[in-house]
Amino acid sequence: MSSPASAPPAPSNLPRIVAASLIGTTIEWYDFFLYGSAAALVFNKLFFPDSDPLVGTLLSFLTYAVGFAARPLGALVFGHYGDRLGRKKLLVLSLLMMGGATFAIGLLPTHATVGSAAPVLLTTLRLVQGFALGGEWGGAVLLVSEHGDARRRGFWAAWPQTGAPAGQLLATGVLSLLTALLSDDAFGTWGWRIPFLLSGVLVMVGLWIRLSVDESPVFKEALRRAETRRTEEPEKLPLVSVLRHHWKDVLVAMGARMAENISYYVITAFILVYATTSAGVSKQTALNAVLIASAVHFAVIPAWGALSDRVGRRPVYLLGAAGVGLWMFPFFALVDTGSFGYLLLAVTVGLVLHGAMYAPQAAFFAEMFATRMRYSGASIGAQFASVAAGAPAPLIATALLADYGNSTPIALYVIAAAVLTLIAVGVAKETRHRDLADVEAGDGEPADANPAARAGTV
Repeated sequence: MSSPASAPPAPSNLPRIVAASLIGTTIEWYDFFLYGSAAALVFNKLFFPDSDPLVGTLLSFLTYAVGFAARPLGALVFGHYGDRLGRKKLLVLSLLMMGGATFAIGLLPTHATVGSAAPVLLTTLRLVQGFALGGEWGGAVLLVSEHGDARRRGFWAAWPQTGAPAGQLLATGVLSLLTALLSDDAFGTWGWRIPFLLSGVLVMVGLWIRLSVDESPVFKEALRRAETRRTEEPEKLPLVSVLRHHWKDVLVAMGARMAENISYYVITAFILVYATTSAGVSKQTALNAVLIASAVHFAVIPAWGALSDRVGRRPVYLLGAAGVGLWMFPFFALVDTGSFGYLLLAVTVGLVLHGAMYAPQAAFFAEMFATRMRYSGASIGAQFASVAAGAPAPLIATALLADYGNSTPIALYVIAAAVLTLIAVGVAKETRHRDLADVEAGDGEPADANPAARAGTV
């Protein structure tokens, strides 16, 4: 029999909770991806104008990677306070930080106005973006995971994951519209600022919805138990508990992120550089392909999440990792044709296979950790991996293209990441039957000391 803390919420509440998580993650990923697209398209000219075009792109992607470097710090800080104070409060803070930094980028002077101070200011705001996003992901997926029940957790927890393609869709859509309506000169002079300034409006909408939801009932119950125990012995820091009881799970999460993170940024960010410089595709055509493929990506993520409820998190995740690795050589071969249809096919199939990893990831990571260290554990595993995976992916891919002049080493790079993910997920235990209220290590006992939970019974 499940405890009151683990009982699913009323049907009328869960969609609102999902909406609050989804709109927040959509806005935050819109902000993050907007920077990535702008880095590929205009930042090299606006902030690094004295460099060779490809070198300027490398420097632009370097500021893009800086945002990833700040994500582990965000994971540590937001994870700590999210496990102590609750998921909701930290999610509101992360949204304000991300939106404020993005709005400020839209007001930045360029190199032509303030010289070298321009890239410094840009890098600083990118650090704030990364710090905020490092805390956003864990809280958003946990808010949904901890409100739902185990039977459909993969489906419901996949919805915050759709915030990534939704943000990509929104960012690419706005950029695509502006590049279609404005001349290259107008877009490079002032048009690029519009999507960054729009973030201010989106944040107000996100705050209104996010402030209307309740804290996770699983967290409330775990907090009550912790308060009772605190009279007998002091509670350990969440980070200390994670490293003591869940270090293997952190390593599994990091390995699982490799193929997912690297493939995504190669398919959506680097492809804007590769398609326009090596395949002879126009900027507008490349943006349109990513735009349409992102819509398909958004649609398939909940379906992959639902499948993980039926067959398990691991089989779906392994399918996605293997699929992405096998798709890389056909992916670049299709892009090299210069045909919009083939380019669209390459990006769409790549993102569908990526979705098989990304969809079950939220529930999979949440089910690994005990409640009072879940925000820290899930965030640390996800965001520390991003430093080695997503952060340098466009940078490495661009450097490989500059050195070798073809896509073969880039494809091998993604395939190597897929092998790492296959190993990490292959050695992990299945988690889909776990009751999150039972995965509890608050009394000093590691979560895997519960044989029933580890065996997958409820």
